[in-house]
Amino acid sequence: MRENLHRFFRAARGAGVRLSPAESIDAMRAVSKVGFTDRTVLRDTFLLTLAKTQDEKKALGACFDLFFDQPEPSQPPPEDSETDKSDTQDPGAASDTQGDADGGDQAQDLGQLAQMLLSQDRNAMAAAIANASNAAYLSDIRYFTQRGIFSGRVLDQMGIQRLRDDLDALTATNPALAERLQAALDGLRDTVRETVSQALMLYGREEAENLRNEILRNAPLSRIEPRQVAQMRVLIRQIARRLRERYSKPRKRQRRGHLDVRRTIRRNAAWGGVPFLTAWKRRHRDKPKIIALCDVSGSVARVSDFFLLLIHSLHEVVSDVRSFAFSGHLIEVSDILESKSPEEAMAEIMSKVGFGSSDYGNSFADFEHEWMNAITPQTTVIILGDARSNNLDPRADILRRIGERSKRLVWLNPEGRMAWGWGDSEMPRYSTFCTVVRQCATAQQLERAVSDIVASYQ
Repeated sequence: MRENLHRFFRAARGAGVRLSPAESIDAMRAVSKVGFTDRTVLRDTFLLTLAKTQDEKKALGACFDLFFDQPEPSQPPPEDSETDKSDTQDPGAASDTQGDADGGDQAQDLGQLAQMLLSQDRNAMAAAIANASNAAYLSDIRYFTQRGIFSGRVLDQMGIQRLRDDLDALTATNPALAERLQAALDGLRDTVRETVSQALMLYGREEAENLRNEILRNAPLSRIEPRQVAQMRVLIRQIARRLRERYSKPRKRQRRGHLDVRRTIRRNAAWGGVPFLTAWKRRHRDKPKIIALCDVSGSVARVSDFFLLLIHSLHEVVSDVRSFAFSGHLIEVSDILESKSPEEAMAEIMSKVGFGSSDYGNSFADFEHEWMNAITPQTTVIILGDARSNNLDPRADILRRIGERSKRLVWLNPEGRMAWGWGDSEMPRYSTFCTVVRQCATAQQLERAVSDIVASYQ
């Protein structure tokens, strides 16, 4: 049973439950007290010892129900009753009865799996499938393409080869018994397929999610389907959490700086050079400050949505973040993003400035008139947009002044580099005044760009 608990803990982790080895030990100790007899008590025990949030309780409860709910072995179709047989009995019934007796004798010579199928013992079949699943390492299944492989392994462990030989022999000597055995075998295959599918849902969930995330990370943000938007939002939050963990801890470790050997020796001259007092070289770090200007016109609105979500998920690393959105004119959206859910925030932003024709020159002029004083030598200005200004005045002179006042001016363009400078694209002109210009069309490129920006403050 301990192995079953370990497999359950693996399935729980795959379902999104944060489970440490110490918590696993606590759960096993609790289970040793309550036992396995009462399924409801066992379920409540796991929920109390393992789940830490309401979401984890829901995930763990669903995982428990799926793990301990084994598929029922299929039942072969019932045979005709003895009454029906007596109604249709003819003078040759005696010989048929003798044939049935011979069939019973033949059944005793069959293999263990064939006898089990003919006896229709559900408990024995369930135990045999469970033992064969363990022997076939069914908990190692990861992808849906492996279902056929593991189904074959489970059947091999149950003795399917001997059963095929028994079927061949019975087909020649007792076709009626062979037909019954074939029907029972078909039901067994269905049950094994259900067992493998259940194992895939338990143990393959994490790998499937990682594969789906990897595909999403490299998918163009502007082409994300509506059904994938929620998954992409979850992925962006994971990226933000990863960046927080990567860049918040080193800053705490390096807060004291490096040992200043010369000052330490001079300070401890009175004690013969014994370093009672230490001196440290402190490296000055600018306080992180980011201003983000996002084009939310129709061509890049989807990309801006994910970009703003990522920026405002980084407050533990970058405490001072101000965000602006524009199409034909520019407004500040920091309060909207901080006070409302992503869906409500984007709906309000789009209702105010979204899906219009982009006018970079007029938007830059709005920013210079209202918020240029917010830029300091410690500020990193990030502009997300395709730099297509519909043949209007691009006002590159304002961008030059923004670059001169800021620490860095970063432009993230969701379009491919081959399209820069074609049509109404002003990217070549704007890039002259930018510190960094990068293509940013996927979540992976977005993570790298923001990671580089945050790393510059470490």
